[in-house]
Amino acid sequence: MYTGEYGSSEEDSVEEPKLKYERLANGVTEILQKDAASCMTVHEKFLALGTHFGKVFLLDIQGNVTQKFEISPVRINQISLDESGEHVGICSEDGKVRASSLLRTGGHKGGLRPKWHPIPIYSNYKQFVTGGNKLLLYERNWLNRWKTSTLHEGEGTITNIQWRANLIAWRVILNRRVDMSGVKIYDISTKQRITNVLRDNVSLRPDMYPCSLCWKDNSTLIIGWGSSVKICAVKERDHAEMRDLPSRYVEIVSAFETEFFISGLAPLADQLVNLYFVKENSDHMEEEFRARPRLDIIQPLPEGFEEISSDALTVRNFQENECRDYRLEHSVGESLFYIISPKDIVVAKERDQDDHIDWLLDKKKYEFLFCSNQKIGMAYINHLVEKGDYDTAARKCQKVLGKNMELWENEVYRFKTIGQLKAISQYLPRGDLRLRPAIYEMILNEFLKTDYEGFATLIREWPGELYNNMTIVQAVADHLKKDPTNSTLLTTLAELYTYDQRYDRALEIYLRLRHKDVYQLIHKHNLFSSIEDKIVLLMDFDKEKAVDMLLDNEDKISTDRVVEELRDRPELLHIYLHKLFKRDHHKGRRYHERQIGLYAEYDRPNLLPFLRDSIHCPLEKALEICQERNFVEETVFLLSRMGNCRRALQMIMEELEDVDKAIEFAKEQDDAELWEDLISYSIDKPPFITGLLNNIGTHVDPILLIHRIKEGMEIPNLRDSLVKILHDYNLQILLREGCKKILVADSLSLLQKMHRTQMRGVRVDEESICESCHASILPSDMAQNFSVAVFHCRHMFHKECLPSPGTIPGVQFCNICSAKRRGPGSGILEMKK
Repeated sequence: MYTGEYGSSEEDSVEEPKLKYERLANGVTEILQKDAASCMTVHEKFLALGTHFGKVFLLDIQGNVTQKFEISPVRINQISLDESGEHVGICSEDGKVRASSLLRTGGHKGGLRPKWHPIPIYSNYKQFVTGGNKLLLYERNWLNRWKTSTLHEGEGTITNIQWRANLIAWRVILNRRVDMSGVKIYDISTKQRITNVLRDNVSLRPDMYPCSLCWKDNSTLIIGWGSSVKICAVKERDHAEMRDLPSRYVEIVSAFETEFFISGLAPLADQLVNLYFVKENSDHMEEEFRARPRLDIIQPLPEGFEEISSDALTVRNFQENECRDYRLEHSVGESLFYIISPKDIVVAKERDQDDHIDWLLDKKKYEFLFCSNQKIGMAYINHLVEKGDYDTAARKCQKVLGKNMELWENEVYRFKTIGQLKAISQYLPRGDLRLRPAIYEMILNEFLKTDYEGFATLIREWPGELYNNMTIVQAVADHLKKDPTNSTLLTTLAELYTYDQRYDRALEIYLRLRHKDVYQLIHKHNLFSSIEDKIVLLMDFDKEKAVDMLLDNEDKISTDRVVEELRDRPELLHIYLHKLFKRDHHKGRRYHERQIGLYAEYDRPNLLPFLRDSIHCPLEKALEICQERNFVEETVFLLSRMGNCRRALQMIMEELEDVDKAIEFAKEQDDAELWEDLISYSIDKPPFITGLLNNIGTHVDPILLIHRIKEGMEIPNLRDSLVKILHDYNLQILLREGCKKILVADSLSLLQKMHRTQMRGVRVDEESICESCHASILPSDMAQNFSVAVFHCRHMFHKECLPSPGTIPGVQFCNICSAKRRGPGSGILEMKK
């Protein structure tokens, strides 16, 4: 990482640095030649510098002296400014504090204070705090007098106070050599001390390695002690947890150890800038020596940090400085950092675009320069062209030339001059920015002369609006005169015709070439009217795609039209009609008679399925064709469909000699006469008898067949067949018995269920009526005697309304339910008896 005159890196300048450095010169140079800087504070309008000789200088941002104050004969320890920059607080090594306005004379002078770093910190011109043995708050009252309040005392010397918004943080130490206390935070709005953040390493002398405090924002404090860093977040406490506790608490969100001692801290967005005091071991001596201080940018993590950049700073007299001699101040709201040492002040700031370009130039990283500056980019393109790297130069044109049409056209003509139009062709603008058509036509003509494939690629990739289509069509036509069968040129010409919406010309070329895009072209541009006389060509090219397209667009090209076009190509006609039949068995019914012959000629395996599925083909015609061609299976099916099953069975047995097929046929027809014919034909053929014995058992009683077998006839596998018959019989008996058991069990279960249902009580109330007289079943006077008959079917009768008993003595049936079983009117007749 390169850091300019005042910084260098331990690495080999591979990465671009994050900061740039310059010395604060002008009046500062003269001051530090005679005196030494002890402290400095930064305001957005000016700087305030304190020296070892007790002077305070007000400087502008460039380091020029605007005011000078003789404050004390001894060292200035700290300078504080309010937010407006109108009031200043100054403390010196002799223990005196001066608070005054920069706009008028006068002010407040404190008396003698402890010598150990008493520090005034301003909040505004009406309030400030000082350290020492006590933390004192000075406030102006309504009489414009200063009122003093003690915020903290009794634990040691208070140093290094930082005040932001309502929070004051300060450092407490016991003495110069012992550091047992920590950093305390006070909430001035609630007048409560929030916490005490303890120091981890207490072995370092606090006067030699002072604590660094810095507010990142109104609620985040950054603490640096020795080599440790803690980031503390002040948060609001939940009301339920408050009790006697302060309303706020502190959470340490990040804590980590660094390699070197911390001299100063400052925030940079979500990162941290650390100023380190560095000691290194000498190769020749055992003792350590003071090295150049380092300014690092780090990314804090919950339990560590990531180093972003690291710069070693060459400040004057760094070999003589201690950790306490360095300070880091920053300008709030700006990325400006001031590294203060006794004899030097260095300003660090974030690098800008110009710095980025300078660094790239210095490192000769030309490939990154073109996107930073167009002039530099053009120089880089020239450099690439001179090297002969034409493709890279052309590629860089996209970013360097941008949307500048004049520059683009100049570059195209330059590439033409050096014979490299092909190199720049694929990078030409073709979106919002478009060059003149002549530019694109010039490049297309260059490809047409030397590279047909490259020409075709450009035609496919470039929008047709970039160039004059007719001009290029004519150029291609001229080349085809020399090479009329060149498929690349013909395909490209078809694409040009498509751009020009001359689809019929494009279609002719695609069909001539049998190009795969022909079907896409037809669909995309609805060219069905143009292909009515080209159906044979389409099917010769790809039968499946052509037929699917024709069937998908029957509304545009009718079936009759297709059949007419294919009348002289019956093999193609069969393919079309077969697919039509597969889609819909009824659409092409007028052609089913013709299809019988087509199937017989070109596709016999599908003839029988066609005959089975079609209800429109004439059976006599089909039978005639099948008999002429001796198609036995088809003839058998047609005979059976026409009702001549005995003849069909005879063909199976005599011509096919397939007993299994004959048995299957007899099973399908389920005709006793067919079984008789099958047995009669098979009785003198042992193989047929075996087949019948194996399969007849479930349709015909096997005994009928066995009785008719002649004595002494040798039948193959007779024993196995008889065993199978017996096994099948046993299986049938078992099935019957199983079914009987299931039936009995179900009947018993249902009977029990019915019995339980009928044993239940039946509700009889005032709404119940007699099914005979339709009066209420209960008398109006429940005190008188009455008799009611209630049947299990839930019908109710007055005893006197019941008809006479039936034929079974002592058994009375419900007249209504009995009538339902005997038929209409039965109930009425019985009621009249």
